[in-house]
Amino acid sequence: MIAHDSNFLKENNARHMWHPMAHPAEMIAHPPKVVMAAEGVTLTDVDGHRTIDAVGGLWNVNLGYSCDPVKAAITAQLDALPYYSAFRGTSTGPAIELSYRLADWFAPDGMVRSFFTSGGSDSVETALRLARQYHKIRGDRDRTKFLSLKKGYHGTHMGGASVNGNANFRRNYEPLLPGCFHIPAPYTYRNPFNETDPERLAGLCARALEDEIAFQGADTVAAFIMEPVLGAGGVIPPHASFMPKVREICDRYGILLIADEVITAFGRTGGWTGSRLWGVTPDLMCIAKAITNGYFPFGAVMISETVADAFESNHDAFGSIGHGYTYSAHPVGCAAALACLPEMDKADLAGNAARRGTELLAAAQALKDRHALVGDVRGKGLMVALELVSDRETKTPVDKATIGTVFETAYGAGVMIRVSGPNIILSPPLVITAEDVGTIAAGLDAGLTAAGG
Repeated sequence: MIAHDSNFLKENNARHMWHPMAHPAEMIAHPPKVVMAAEGVTLTDVDGHRTIDAVGGLWNVNLGYSCDPVKAAITAQLDALPYYSAFRGTSTGPAIELSYRLADWFAPDGMVRSFFTSGGSDSVETALRLARQYHKIRGDRDRTKFLSLKKGYHGTHMGGASVNGNANFRRNYEPLLPGCFHIPAPYTYRNPFNETDPERLAGLCARALEDEIAFQGADTVAAFIMEPVLGAGGVIPPHASFMPKVREICDRYGILLIADEVITAFGRTGGWTGSRLWGVTPDLMCIAKAITNGYFPFGAVMISETVADAFESNHDAFGSIGHGYTYSAHPVGCAAALACLPEMDKADLAGNAARRGTELLAAAQALKDRHALVGDVRGKGLMVALELVSDRETKTPVDKATIGTVFETAYGAGVMIRVSGPNIILSPPLVITAEDVGTIAAGLDAGLTAAGG
């Protein structure tokens, strides 16, 4: 292990680097936690304090921090071939094998081809480009617009930010990509219809999608992009009828459906993919994060037979893919992914996520029953959120200081949680135990008590 002087790290924390998704001045004033080691599902910070990682890295460390077969695969690949390009004319053994394995893994989702990327934002950007290109190949060259959900999150590239449904990721970078429009999310706790029944709300949001398509002109819309369960927007699971309704609408109007499965693929929802959970086959699927368990930056766009056929049967310039990344199909990332797939199966990650997720959601509901600060609890599998409010009647979000107290107290009690606006988001590794669920609940209980809730 590399030795670090703890005093040096504390003195220089946030002084010479800017942190993603944070104000530089705030990080200097309130330096972030310094994580130094991890084992299983437990983190150790620079002071030797240990916490259960209820964040799972960033939704991605599904197998925990001690998956030796993946580490060994990375080491072996570095020894054999640390890098080579997958641009036209060359490939590598791990890339070829992984594309074969993923076609099998995602066969129930109707996916037949892979385009490899360096992560989730890359995957979304790629899917948006391929969607536009698909329509150009078919001669529908006015189909350039994208529709998406308010509260949805699709990464930080210019295209992804443009289809994001949260102003926090948009406003400072506007103007963004033109031709991107948003419809209400099936968010039962807060929605413009004041509808609290999940199934009726799903129908209203689907109708809003049809209305927006009619307003824009169906022949101008390239794709609708959605997360099967909204993640960074506050863990918003739609009613089971919603994604099938979206699929039917997209089919009716010739619009591609892009499933952003960067978070939801590989078991987190309790199904191996979110699309599979809802019984839907998308046209394009964005994946990343857990594909390498967070041990190497990697992602992909999975491509359906319909889309693949359009490209592969094309014989003019519109079918040539003028898009890619230096690290597309990186052999070390491919090797890590190849090692992850059997480990996911062996650990029954989807099954454990369903079982532990039921327990975690019940524990969160019990916290709501005890603490007036908790306005809403929602989740699917090991995606759970507690939305904190200062007044349940008005649903007024808590202030930053209050949720900060919850975070710090929970951390002191041995639980790392994620705070996003008024939401506490829980996305632990999918290998957690029932005992770990109890520890997470106890840490949250301590935090909510300290915040006066």
